Amino acid sequence: LAGTVPEEERCTVERADASLTYSLFLQRFAFSRPIILRGVTDNSAFRALCTREKLLAAFGPLSVRLSTANTYSYRKVDVPFQEYVEQLLKPQDLAQLGSDTLYFFGDNNFTEWGPLFQQYVPPPFRIPGTSPAYSFGIAGAGSGVPFHWHGPGYSEVIFGRKRWFLYPPDQTPHFHPNETTLAWLHHTYPTLPPAERPLECTLRPGEVLYFPDRWWHATLNLDTSVFISTFLG
Repeated sequence: LAGTVPEEERCTVERADASLTYSLFLQRFAFSRPIILRGVTDNSAFRALCTREKLLAAFGPLSVRLSTANTYSYRKVDVPFQEYVEQLLKPQDLAQLGSDTLYFFGDNNFTEWGPLFQQYVPPPFRIPGTSPAYSFGIAGAGSGVPFHWHGPGYSEVIFGRKRWFLYPPDQTPHFHPNETTLAWLHHTYPTLPPAERPLECTLRPGEVLYFPDRWWHATLNLDTSVFISTFLG
């Protein structure tokens, strides 16, 4: 079952296009529910810099910090970026625990990765009183982070597809913090009554998900994926 990742047929997260105004975003979504935005930015130039060949040429020898793919991600491992791409970037094993799964996301050296991030066009809508911080990641099919929560933010898929599962702050999901999202999808998700299922959708390149403060969310990369989040802290 390694790398066997089903894509759901339905999307229960509302979508909007570039016609969504900032005032309507604040009124309907910023503090209350997630929204998928399409066409609000053009990151074709950034995407062109994120191919395997371009990233290896620019960052191959540099060290990157990997986190364990569990809810708390306490363990960190530093490896050369080229070693991660060529040896560790592989489909998720269904039987492997999150604490034994290494994931490249978030712990970016902004001095080294800054020239790349400067090419990224973030979503235009801001939450008053917050400032943006980028987290860039690359991960294999079937990988992801299990349920957790933090402040509000955006996530954009650059390559691949990324499935999201979301619960509001007052609806704690049933999960084991050291179980991967892939294992949760196979073992727990099918047992959930319809009323207890999360909001969910699959993001494709060019789509941006906004999630409000303290919303529970888990992610699952359906393909080898490149993605970037904008955390609003």
